Amino acid sequence: MQVAVSDRLGWVITVLAVIGILLSALSVYNHYKKEPTGYCDFGETFNCDAVNKSPYSHIGPVPVAAIGVAGYIFLLALSRVRRDNKPLSALLIVSALGATGFSVYLTYIEAKVLLQYCIICLGSLLCISLIAILAIIRHASTKELVF
Repeated sequence: MQVAVSDRLGWVITVLAVIGILLSALSVYNHYKKEPTGYCDFGETFNCDAVNKSPYSHIGPVPVAAIGVAGYIFLLALSRVRRDNKPLSALLIVSALGATGFSVYLTYIEAKVLLQYCIICLGSLLCISLIAILAIIRHASTKELVF
């Protein structure tokens, strides 16, 4: 069976959204965990606990990572909509670009304020950036190319 390029991109976006959900859920778990996370502490430069328990790790009582889980679930749902549904395809792009902007802002906070990085957060930044790029490519494809 031949699969259209836009369908393949939709599946790649779906996989990236699932990875984003898992990364964000792990960050939520670490946010509330009392013990340090040994797998994510690489000295002064990379320390997920320092980032994940900082004043910037929540908006009010809600952990930023929980917002990430909800956002990735929303993107996952949108990734399963056909590309020719232009309004929802455009919503996927706008949502992914907004999330990418917020993730870049959080990475700026890590770099310039906290002076420490979280590898889980950087993984999420990579996922959301790729989702945004692929959503734009998927939306812009005007003809169905098959492999």
